[in-house]
Amino acid sequence: MQNRETQGTVIENMLSEKRTSLMRNEIIKVKARALRKGAWFRVLTRVERACVDLTIKVVERVRSRLLQKLLSSVLTKLEEAMQSQVQRLMREVGGTLAQKMSQIAQTWGNKSAVRWAEDPRFIQYLTIINMNAPP
Repeated sequence: MQNRETQGTVIENMLSEKRTSLMRNEIIKVKARALRKGAWFRVLTRVERACVDLTIKVVERVRSRLLQKLLSSVLTKLEEAMQSQVQRLMREVGGTLAQKMSQIAQTWGNKSAVRWAEDPRFIQYLTIINMNAPP
C-alpha cells in the first residue's frame, strides 16, 4: 500500500518519461481504489467509465497517444477526487502558509527556515492548524 504522500503521484509515475505507456494492471488498480472510495460513479461520466472499462478489456499496454491522453486525464480526475481533504488543502493552502512562515522566520534571522517551505510535515502541520482554526 502506498503512503499518503505518494498517492497523488500515481498517474505521474505511470506516465513518466522512462515509461511512455499505461499498463492494464495499473489502470485496474486505480479503478479498484476509485470504486472503494466511491469516486468511480460520482466523478466520471458514463463515457469516461466506458473508455476505461473497454481499455481494461481490450488492451494490455496503451500505445496510442490519443488514448493515453484521454486515459491520463480521466485517471488524474479520479486521483484528485480520491484525495483526502487534508491532502487537497496541503496542496492548495499549506504550501502558501509554509512559505509565509519561512519568510517571516528568515527575516528574524533563522537560517534553517529556508527548508520549512519544502517540508511536507510542516506543511501538513500548518494545514491541520488552519483547518481547526475558528472561522
